[in-house]
Amino acid sequence: MSYEIKTPELGTVGLLRWLWRQLTSMRTALILLLLLGVASIPGSIIPQRNQDPTRVQQYFVNNPTLAKVFDRFSLFNLYSSTWFSAIYLLLFISLIGCVLPRTWEHFKNIRALPPLTPKNLVRLEEFRKFESRKSAEEILVIARAHFGKRRYRIRDCDASVAVEKGFIRETGNLLFHLSLIGILIGVSTGALGGMRGSAIVNEGESFINVATSYDSLSAGRFFRLSDLPPVTLKVLKFTAVYDPLTNAPLDYSLILDVTESGKLESRRVEVKVNKPLTFGATRIYLQANGFSPKVTVRDNTGKIVLSGAIPFLPQDANLTSIGAIKVPDLIPTQLGIVGSFLPTAERDKIRGGFSSYPEALNPRLLMSAWLGDLGLDKGVPQSVYRINTAKMNRIGLQSLAPGELWELPSDIGSITFDGVTHWVNLQIVRDPGKPFALFGAIFAILGLLISLFARRRRIWIRTVIGENTSSSGIIVEIAGLSRSPGLSQEIDELVKVLNEKRGDDE
Repeated sequence: MSYEIKTPELGTVGLLRWLWRQLTSMRTALILLLLLGVASIPGSIIPQRNQDPTRVQQYFVNNPTLAKVFDRFSLFNLYSSTWFSAIYLLLFISLIGCVLPRTWEHFKNIRALPPLTPKNLVRLEEFRKFESRKSAEEILVIARAHFGKRRYRIRDCDASVAVEKGFIRETGNLLFHLSLIGILIGVSTGALGGMRGSAIVNEGESFINVATSYDSLSAGRFFRLSDLPPVTLKVLKFTAVYDPLTNAPLDYSLILDVTESGKLESRRVEVKVNKPLTFGATRIYLQANGFSPKVTVRDNTGKIVLSGAIPFLPQDANLTSIGAIKVPDLIPTQLGIVGSFLPTAERDKIRGGFSSYPEALNPRLLMSAWLGDLGLDKGVPQSVYRINTAKMNRIGLQSLAPGELWELPSDIGSITFDGVTHWVNLQIVRDPGKPFALFGAIFAILGLLISLFARRRRIWIRTVIGENTSSSGIIVEIAGLSRSPGLSQEIDELVKVLNEKRGDDE
């Protein structure tokens, strides 16, 4: 006769409980933490739109196929992507579900006494047994005094004493994991309530801190435009110092005239790479710099149709820069100039024109003029540093030094290279979650140090009547448990103290 064994169905509630237990296990939290670290690697290699949009645009120009693949997987917006946020939220939930119950249990056990003395001490990893002529009460008194000086927690048991030390190790472990939650809270607070923007400003120009003044601006879901500090910044002078032997930058200094709303007088401040300008939770950083050639474009009647400094993008360490000069108001057709700027122009047969030093010691503006439709009237966004020449015709090439003029072919006008000035890229960042992340990191390190160096130990001392009836001695049994080294020496020292007191014979 056979019986069929039926396995009970798990059910929806049981399945949800099982999934919750799996998600809130420490193993899952560690796996998610590892995944988050691995997923963050592309963010340090691939340029991000919210940090350096110009490099992202250049990436699409240099590697269009690979850039489309990266953009499909949101690698240019890694930290705000759906898949990265999913890992982040799962880790957040996992840590909370794992750490908070353990913290509550640990809080309830803080004042708990050491466990009772086991029946068979001989089974423990460290065991000592010897005979003493002291009384049982005297032995236990000496043991209590010895461990009391060493800050052990002591519990009196039946003819024995239980002591415990290192309970703070679990406190450090929990502090470390709670601090990780604090770091995650700080990062999420900064992402939801913060903002990050950048603006390129030429020397002598001003930046008004409103949304329309930014070249790029990304804000969290709970950020309000009214949170922007009402301030006007005027770029007075930018100074760069380079090593004359290696051309490496030694120092960048930016002098700003700062005018805050409601104040009549401005104040002058200096901003450096590691010395930002601070307004509450908002900081203004000096992120990048380059050159802006000053040009004046006139039509065939001598009327000025374009005049000003045009920012060019650096392409190498010597600030060889490229840019575009777009003249949509030239009649009868539009004019586009694809330009290269060389701060210290040199030329050889192999490299052609190049810059040998990052300062403007011998500036030259190389230009290629094109006539046709610039595509500005179609409403399609395009880079201010590039020109699509697919529907245009090139009419000439020219190289100009400051003060020189180029008469454009076909009597359509002229362009003058008036000089050059610096531009700076100001990065404005508001991160209200930074204090949470900072203190979280500090307490995480503190908790990690406590958990690494605190030693958890449990020791039991028991006295029994001697087995030899002719002897009036007391048998002392000592045993302990520990996951860290040093327990054997601790017990040996206790045995020595118990045997040396009052000259007892061993």
